Amino acid sequence: MRAIQVIEIGGPEVLRSADLPDPKPGPGDLLVRTAAIGVNFIDTYIRTGRYPVELPYVPGAEGTGEVVAVGGDVTEFAEGDIVAWADAPGSYAELAVVPAAKAIGVPAGVEPAVAASVLLKGMTAHYLLTSVYEPKVGETVLVHAGAGGVGLILTQLAAARGVRVISTVSTDEKETLAREAGATDVLRYGADLAERVRGLTGGDGVAAVYDGVGADTFEASLAALRIRGTLALFGAASGPVPPFDLQRLNPAGSLFVTRPTLAHYIRDRSELMWRAGDVLEAIADGSLTVRVGASYPLAEAERAHRDLEGRRTTGSIVLTP
Repeated sequence: MRAIQVIEIGGPEVLRSADLPDPKPGPGDLLVRTAAIGVNFIDTYIRTGRYPVELPYVPGAEGTGEVVAVGGDVTEFAEGDIVAWADAPGSYAELAVVPAAKAIGVPAGVEPAVAASVLLKGMTAHYLLTSVYEPKVGETVLVHAGAGGVGLILTQLAAARGVRVISTVSTDEKETLAREAGATDVLRYGADLAERVRGLTGGDGVAAVYDGVGADTFEASLAALRIRGTLALFGAASGPVPPFDLQRLNPAGSLFVTRPTLAHYIRDRSELMWRAGDVLEAIADGSLTVRVGASYPLAEAERAHRDLEGRRTTGSIVLTP
């Protein structure tokens, strides 16, 4: 099979196309011929060594495709089923081994590129809104990178609940996308960002900030919160946040800061099915629109990573074998 292989830690140039042996499904596994493969920031963190892995490895953990073989002890799926997943390492390939316990059946009408790119981002938005901080109707939240993959989904889900969303973006095109998703106010980044957010909230600040940017926005995120507000730092697209003194949270308003990750919010099959089911059903019934901003051939994974890290993409992006 054709796959992308990484043999050394580094920049996008270490993503190299290779011919590798076809994998075999073990007990409890599915072998899936990929139709589309999700590309996510966590893929870049692993590639650069921020999250250590054993070399060499095949990147990626998200995708969709057709089951072509079933390992022993699998009863829920059969050959020919269309499935999606968000936690199967080695997905940048024509064939992927997916644990059946982590596979989700894809409803009819959900396009492969959408199914391949929505689970990780959609379930992230779902747990942020339902389990990290669940805003009440009429409350105001701040969503950074509002035209990104998570940002667009998070904004739609929050707005549908009657929550006011303030979004940050970097370009006019991204502002249009954020507004179409339901953002009431869209701001550019800058040194006075927190002051502008407070100006939109009568000086009080927002109930929660959902921050996947990290180092570049962390200080503004803290400063934009109301008393007892929550900062959910779920990513670090601009780099990790440096260590800081927890005592700062006291005079700032008894603030809450959490660094969540999806794996801790899909700890069992029932929780995975709940979150994935809500997201896929919303897509199928038209209440949630997922923007696939770009599609790249599998062999051009390097270009996909360069565009993602350069913030030249909007919505989700995928690779196609």
